[in-house]
This record gives sequence, C-alpha cells and structure tokens, in this order.
Amino acid sequence: MGLPDEIADFREGRGNPGRLVGEFRRATLLVPVTRDAAAAGDGAGAGDAAGGLMSAGSGGIRWFYAFTGEEALFRFARARGEDGREWPYLAVLGARLVDAVVPQVDGPAGVAVNVADQDGSMLFPPVAGIVPDACAVDIAGGAVA
Repeated sequence: MGLPDEIADFREGRGNPGRLVGEFRRATLLVPVTRDAAAAGDGAGAGDAAGGLMSAGSGGIRWFYAFTGEEALFRFARARGEDGREWPYLAVLGARLVDAVVPQVDGPAGVAVNVADQDGSMLFPPVAGIVPDACAVDIAGGAVA
C-alpha cells in the first residue's frame, strides 16, 4: 500500500498512525523548488529563499509542500493559478525531509502532503514520532515547549 492509500485509510477512520508515518517516511515525495529570483522576476514564495524548498507559514509552523506524484503537484499548481509555468522539484524521501530538512529550520516545521487534494491531503506536524525530538513542539526541549 502506498502513501495515498494510507492517507485515505486514515482519513476514513480505518488507518493506523504508525503505519501512516512509516509509509510517509518511506515515500519518495516531490518537493517543489522555488524559482530563481532572477528567472522569476519577483523572487520566491512568501517566506522562501530563492532556490529553496517551497513552503508556507501557518500558525507559527513552517510547512514544506510535498506531493506523492506529478499529478498531485499539477493540481497544486492549478489551484494557485500557476499551471502554465514549469515547476522544478526534488524527489526526496519523507524521512529525509523530517530528519534532515526540518532541523535546519529556525522554528517548528512540518510537511504538508498533497495540499490541493481536498480528500487526499495530510499534514505531518512537528511532533514526537514524526520529526526528531529536538524539533518536536510537544515535548520539553523541542522547538516550542
């Protein structure tokens, strides 16, 4: 079973949290890269450095966008009204996002998967069991106590 199936099961109340997180960590996700400031003319998305991983801030958390396939990434581009341009991306393991990228962020960070899919999206927040303990907001010593 792949990550989209695990997300569907979880959203329908049939999922197992441990299995969902395990599948997320094993999944190869497409993570959009912000456009080069010179090529874009206006720089990167809000809060992003040009050429970095695309993310957005909400509720004091930096959310990295990640997609389970090109179709999901295209739906995101279309929802933003930007489906007419090229969307460069990196293929990254979910584990690499939370174990290597999240600790580099100044403040709490998580991963938002397939955010344009109303029934197929899932947030992986900065909590113990998903991100490294030093970055978890729900334990002492984490990004936010």
